[in-house]
Amino acid sequence: LKQAEAIAAWQRLGATFGSDANAETSPTHTAYKLDIPNINQAKLSESFKLLSGMIREPVLNDANVAAERPIVLAEKRERGGAGLRIADLTRQTFFAGQRLAARNPIGTDETLRAANGKDVKAFYDRWYRPENAVIVVVGDADPMVLAGLVEQWFGDWEGKGKPGVAPDFGDPVAPAAAPENPVEGTPIGELAVGVEPDLPRSLTYAIMRPWRQVEDTIVYNEGLLIDAVAQSIINRRLEARARGGGSFLYAQVQQDDVSRSTDATFVTFAPLTSDWQAALADVRSVIADALTNPPTQEEIDREAAEFDVVFANQVEQESVQSGSDLANNLVNAVDIRETVAAPDVVLNVFRGMTARLNPDEVLARTKALFDGTVTRSVYVTPTPGEADADMLRLALAREAVVDGSARLAAQTISFDELPPVGEPGIITEQKPLGLLDVEQIDFANGVKALVWANDAEPGRVTVRVRFGAGYRAFDKDSAVYAALGEAALVGSGLGELGQNEIDRLATGRKLGFDFGIDEAVFTFTAQTRSEDVVDQLYLFAAKLGMPRWDKDPVIRAKAAAELAY
Repeated sequence: LKQAEAIAAWQRLGATFGSDANAETSPTHTAYKLDIPNINQAKLSESFKLLSGMIREPVLNDANVAAERPIVLAEKRERGGAGLRIADLTRQTFFAGQRLAARNPIGTDETLRAANGKDVKAFYDRWYRPENAVIVVVGDADPMVLAGLVEQWFGDWEGKGKPGVAPDFGDPVAPAAAPENPVEGTPIGELAVGVEPDLPRSLTYAIMRPWRQVEDTIVYNEGLLIDAVAQSIINRRLEARARGGGSFLYAQVQQDDVSRSTDATFVTFAPLTSDWQAALADVRSVIADALTNPPTQEEIDREAAEFDVVFANQVEQESVQSGSDLANNLVNAVDIRETVAAPDVVLNVFRGMTARLNPDEVLARTKALFDGTVTRSVYVTPTPGEADADMLRLALAREAVVDGSARLAAQTISFDELPPVGEPGIITEQKPLGLLDVEQIDFANGVKALVWANDAEPGRVTVRVRFGAGYRAFDKDSAVYAALGEAALVGSGLGELGQNEIDRLATGRKLGFDFGIDEAVFTFTAQTRSEDVVDQLYLFAAKLGMPRWDKDPVIRAKAAAELAY
């Protein structure tokens, strides 16, 4: 291909740049992505030919580099602003002393302006080589044909010159004589406070551990699943604390392996006010309880039931999973040096480890999640003088009160125990709509139902209820409250049930509850499955027939709006 002909070539094949054709570069990999619609053998062969030519024989000269430079510089400028400044501060703080702290994949203005064809080609030849390449092909084609195309267009590819030596990404190391974080028991290392008037308050602290490549066995993955259950238990308690009038809007615990640089547990929350120390103490008290006392078996079973529903539903939807998702999963697995399993394998592994989901083992894995070599933290605030690194260090060094009040009550709720919404409706007419196989059912109370049964999306049922007048229902005095109502309506619950009770009710089911306000209608929407569609319809009907009003979700919605303002 000659210069500027690549885009036209892909467009002839039906691909659109940005949606069907794209490339991304992270600190650890570059991925070229191509999604060809309406594929046939001719398009498939041509795609392999073009892609292999771009990767094996790219034209990297001064003219091409000069043509791309202003595009990359413009992209870099567009990423700027408060968000980028905080992202850079966060990266430099959490990865202090490691390569990732100083290496942003897009580069710097100085390196971009100094780039020339010779240096870019030398870099490409060093790193973009067959021994570093993985080719993933997913789609409606014979696997032997795909393998033959890979061999035809990439089988004789040889690297040029001397290959690069994989860099050492370094380990997170605590500074000498660092004070100890008494909750997690790790030294307190680098800390930073970022002041950005345009951003809401948020505080993240991380317990950092060195990243090491693992033996990706079933036993290892069982451990990851126990970690996931342990994190879900803590996150549910944090959410219960936030809903019940806590000092933070939200809080979350999440383990993550970052760019082969760290295996870390991140704790992130948004203080409701400038008293971020109180919010930090509140969050740490919930975590301190999780590290001191084992969870109840009921808590474990509840989270396990939630995971089981997700994994079982993924098996049901396996036949309609998009090829691009499958390809991305494989690329990500290669990037972190682990494997990817089919949905039925994941489900079988999870169901086969039931005995390991017990209080003692979950407590042990929870403690491991909060064990590390160093604690680091970044606090973002819109207000100058509200915090500094010394204040943050002092707050993290304080003892945390072990508070188990956020643990959920040992109380199960069943749909069978709930009152009927009303008398069963009377069908007055049932007829085909005349479009596809959609059927219209009219009820005596004026409700109309459109039902379309099809097998195009196994394991998935969409339920949508449209009612009322939407924004037209508000006058000039009440319109200002529409956004608060949209955010708080579902959280207010229904009948005698608040949001926490509805969550318990939904255990082991795939239920949703989204509320939206449009120009002329209010809408409830949910993604469920055939086994749970009756319960899903009950939730929507009960919300309309037995509405519940709770001030706490309104207060929380108001706080969220103020923080984001």
